[in-house]
Amino acid sequence: MDILIVYCTVPDVDTGAAIARALVDERLAPCVNIVPGLRSIYTWKGEVQDDAEALLLVKCRRGSFERLRERIVSLHPYDVPEIIATELTACHQPYLDWFMDSTD
Repeated sequence: MDILIVYCTVPDVDTGAAIARALVDERLAPCVNIVPGLRSIYTWKGEVQDDAEALLLVKCRRGSFERLRERIVSLHPYDVPEIIATELTACHQPYLDWFMDSTD
């Protein structure tokens, strides 16, 4: 199956919605879920950070990943946005059919 689930943290829901809308409008993703209320603890420039964020769950075709990644980077306010993809190994066939019809 040539579908990826891409995880991307964003600073807030509004930023996530703007990125999600662009990805869906441009048919790079059929759907983006925005999960609010994330708390991220990480190091940045040698300092431990503790920030509120939201998480985007983006579904895309494997062949569209580079275009999707580039689009996220162009819209994202972070210097180094988290963009991590994992393979989808199984899917409900009607959802898969809709997915394929909704993306290029």
